[in-house]
Amino acid sequence: MSQIMSRADLQFLLFDWLGTDSLFERPRYADHSRDTVEDLLGLAEQIATGSFAPHNRKADLEEPRFDGEKVELVPEAAPALRAFADAGFLAAPLDEAVGGMQLPTSVFNAAMAWFHAANVGTTGYALLTMANANLLTVHGTPEQVERYVRPMIEGRFFGTMALSEPHAGSNLADITTRAEPQDDGTYRLFGRKMWISGGDHEMGENIVHLVLARTPGAPAGTKGVSLFLVPKYLVDDDGSVGERNDVVLAGINHKMGFRGTVNTAPVLGDGAFTPGGRPGAVGYLVGELNRGLPAMFTMMNEARIGVGLGATALGYTGYLKSLAYARDRLQGRPAGATPDTPQVPLVDHPDVRRMLLAQKSYVEGALALNLYCARLVDDIASLADPEETRAAEKLLGVLTPIAKSWPSQWCLTANDLAIQVLGGAGYTRDFDVEQHYRDNRLNPIHEGTHGIQGQDLLGRKVLLDGGAGLGLLAERIRATTARAAGHDYATQLDAILDRLLEVTAQVAGRGTPAEVLADATAYLEATGHVVVAWLWLELWLVAEGREGAFHDGKRAATAYFFGRELPKVGPMLDLLASGDRTTLDLDPACL
Repeated sequence: MSQIMSRADLQFLLFDWLGTDSLFERPRYADHSRDTVEDLLGLAEQIATGSFAPHNRKADLEEPRFDGEKVELVPEAAPALRAFADAGFLAAPLDEAVGGMQLPTSVFNAAMAWFHAANVGTTGYALLTMANANLLTVHGTPEQVERYVRPMIEGRFFGTMALSEPHAGSNLADITTRAEPQDDGTYRLFGRKMWISGGDHEMGENIVHLVLARTPGAPAGTKGVSLFLVPKYLVDDDGSVGERNDVVLAGINHKMGFRGTVNTAPVLGDGAFTPGGRPGAVGYLVGELNRGLPAMFTMMNEARIGVGLGATALGYTGYLKSLAYARDRLQGRPAGATPDTPQVPLVDHPDVRRMLLAQKSYVEGALALNLYCARLVDDIASLADPEETRAAEKLLGVLTPIAKSWPSQWCLTANDLAIQVLGGAGYTRDFDVEQHYRDNRLNPIHEGTHGIQGQDLLGRKVLLDGGAGLGLLAERIRATTARAAGHDYATQLDAILDRLLEVTAQVAGRGTPAEVLADATAYLEATGHVVVAWLWLELWLVAEGREGAFHDGKRAATAYFFGRELPKVGPMLDLLASGDRTTLDLDPACL
């Protein structure tokens, strides 16, 4: 049994629960079949196990190095990504029109779970490149697609997203990188970026940066931000790589974990290189002027679901490794046993089983959430009925901040529990679980922090269109509880959903945005637990009447989540309903 990912769980979620076979009846996915999926998952397992997992620890211990000119990575990363590209994974989710395989996102994300779990650092370069390519297929010109997307899906070019700046952090309204228009229709960019993953390396022929910047006279705030394509090397008309562009690194950031993905501080337009004989990074407008942020959200929303999947995969592999350790490690005896009784495996102790079952409920619930959201992406792309498509869009909008943040919080907790299961051994570098914890600690931070996701959920997604998205989510939950009518799980979930809707109305009616959003994080966490409880009820219904340890495990995890996790929502909703002003009224001088 693999300690990287569970193929049985992926197949259960895709086929027994989500009914993936029905996707192949739709024109968009008609070229695929269950055999396609089986082959793809098998290939993902093979490459992740053989090419990605072996250098995961090495990439952590020998983190990227910058000599002032070049970034050096562990040598195993490039051939692993070459194998990934040669197998067609970079092209898999993109449209056939641009050279892709047009694979359902739910199927593709199931395959990607193997790579995230095996080596999240090396996988990061692929994830960024695919998101970059997808954005350009939606918002780029045909020339940009031909010149940059095709080399990316072939694995020759890599991609980044360059948003944040040293002074701005997550507040993109404050970026100051400027883009000056040129007579030939290009732009020259000048500024500094920060926290840019994959911002420089030598693994491919080129790196395609998608950069947020302002043009002269642009409106203040986010309404004046445009998006530009800035390659590391300019690309000639015949597609060959040409002159070095004026984008270099001030340095790299040394991270607690996730070290395999180099994190950089790029500088644009400082004159280190002079394309065309003068300083300034040559850039090309992507989409409309001053509409850069909406375009970038094509990439950011995809990346946010990808972050949630990565967090889930790290939690999942930590769970599998701690489970294997607990089954093999002999330690202690049952309560009341005499000293001459043989020692028993750790898994025989109830408190260890508690920690393992908690992990199982978090990581398997998070994986269901990830794949459910991916299925909504598939529905949006392939449903014939416009009303059904709009409903999928609204539901995905509400679920995206949860899909990013809930796994980032609770699968990190799973990693913490995995360390605890191993005890002192878990705190050493001799076992992988401590690295998984450090790697996963990034996920509540990047692609929109935990707090920002809470504000997005409550301030935008829930309150948008008079709460239509939340109402649609409630309808989906009610449909599930109706199928489980008469069981305590359904009664419990209906009651907590009623309370969530009641408290949402109370919070939405408060006087100022500051009062509404003061405890948006608590709202995110409460809603996330309700959503995952709903998904566990869905899985419980699928497992009903089926025998064997696998389905028994689904029932046990459902019982754990409803018995020990869902009750945590009540106090969070009570806090939200109280209108507590502790953080609003606190004088920062008191801290």
